[in-house]
Amino acid sequence: MADSPENLAERTYRFARDVRRIVNLMPSSTATREDIKQVVRSSGSVAANYLEAQEGLSRNDFFYRIKVCRKEARESQLWLKLLAEDSDPSTRPEIAHLMDEANQLTRIFASIAHKQDDSDA
Repeated sequence: MADSPENLAERTYRFARDVRRIVNLMPSSTATREDIKQVVRSSGSVAANYLEAQEGLSRNDFFYRIKVCRKEARESQLWLKLLAEDSDPSTRPEIAHLMDEANQLTRIFASIAHKQDDSDA
């Protein structure tokens, strides 16, 4: 979990990009359309909020954005899990990879957020 800020920015970008690529391969139904909208939003929000954190106006703003990143990465896991259940078997390995990446990002952001809790104690 020793990603530098530049590597983490690229990693969150790739996560959002890869989510967009895989959802374009998903079958269209009422449920999947809504789940796709949600996962596109949440995965993009991880990347966008991390960029905002890097430009944080204050220490509190930085940690607030990091916590939003954690929340959005966790939310992405849910939408990906739901999509995996309705996906074509050929896309499931890629969705599983994205779920793992969302889990890793959640853990990274939780670790960063925990540093604030430690320093505030």
